[in-house]
Amino acid sequence: MNTTPAPRIAVVGAGPAGLTCARILQRHGIPVTVHDRDGGPDARDQGGTLDLHRDNGQIALREAGLLEEFHRLSRPEGQEMRQLTPSGELVFHHVPEEGERTKPEIDRGVLRDLLLGSLRPGTVRWGSAVEAVEGPAGGPRRLRFADGSAVEADLVIGADGAWSRVRRAVSPATPQYTGVSFLEAWFHDVGNRHPEIAELVGRGGAAAADGERGLFAQRNGGDHIRVYVIQRAPVDHLAAAGLTTGHTDAVRARLLESFQDWSPRLRRLITDNDGRYVDRPIHALPVPHTWEHDPGVTLLGDAAHLMPPLGVGVNLAMLDACELALAIAGSDSLGAAVRAYESTMLPRSTAMQQLLDGGAEELLSPDLPDFATEDAR
Repeated sequence: MNTTPAPRIAVVGAGPAGLTCARILQRHGIPVTVHDRDGGPDARDQGGTLDLHRDNGQIALREAGLLEEFHRLSRPEGQEMRQLTPSGELVFHHVPEEGERTKPEIDRGVLRDLLLGSLRPGTVRWGSAVEAVEGPAGGPRRLRFADGSAVEADLVIGADGAWSRVRRAVSPATPQYTGVSFLEAWFHDVGNRHPEIAELVGRGGAAAADGERGLFAQRNGGDHIRVYVIQRAPVDHLAAAGLTTGHTDAVRARLLESFQDWSPRLRRLITDNDGRYVDRPIHALPVPHTWEHDPGVTLLGDAAHLMPPLGVGVNLAMLDACELALAIAGSDSLGAAVRAYESTMLPRSTAMQQLLDGGAEELLSPDLPDFATEDAR
């Protein structure tokens, strides 16, 4: 009879990557606890829509036993993509074929609910804001929380995003501003309230850029559209003008001045939004980002390799989570599992970081996307 106690595994961060890791561990009979600083699953908006790719994000969902449910909830029609010029001319139009599942869309909130619902009750400890990871490299590690409490763990998995507290235990690196910033705008009940914008965007996404500024509109579930107003600007561009996102009319006036030469049809993506804008400056970790192996702490997703938002972040994060969980399930040693995982993840993420280094500038490029062909309609 095996009396060896089960390893104490603590995942920090209840986003797609952290929850995927926990789900796959539980499928292999391995106990795990997830700690998240949010007070509950509905504490804040989860963001826009995601396209989960067949060769990474969907692999993770298959290992999690959730791929069929994902396909039931996802929106394959969301793979539609339109590229326009600032004057409003349609220069590229991808329409997915019937049954195409290369990278169907799913809202972040829907994906999170799918993953949360697959976990054993009590797996996620809400309101657990990790302040630091303490203890010797040889373990056990100690998670210290903002409320003064603490727990010990044999392995701490940092899935806590761009501003990871877990990262500090293995790396001094911090995200750096890329020079490109988003202002996010929301449109609700678009079929009734914003029919022209709904027609402009279609069932998926629509983008336009002129080299200095851009717009990316993205269809979400529930008849919502999110628009990202993209600009090359100082990280404090609003504060420098004496503004916050609460000054909606003043921010809108600045945007209209910046986009004054654009088509009136496209400018409605700036003027007709429901409510205030959300400021989202784009940061990335230094390239490459690596760290010395620590058997008691590792990272995945944005905590490990934050990159510009060019369609790979969540997919790589979920693949990280899948490979780490499978490595743990297939090894008698947590340290050996972490080493095996990092031996694959770090070279892959380094290669992708190098490929996307400076890639925030691509968000402003008027060039057609790489997948455009002469057959674009």
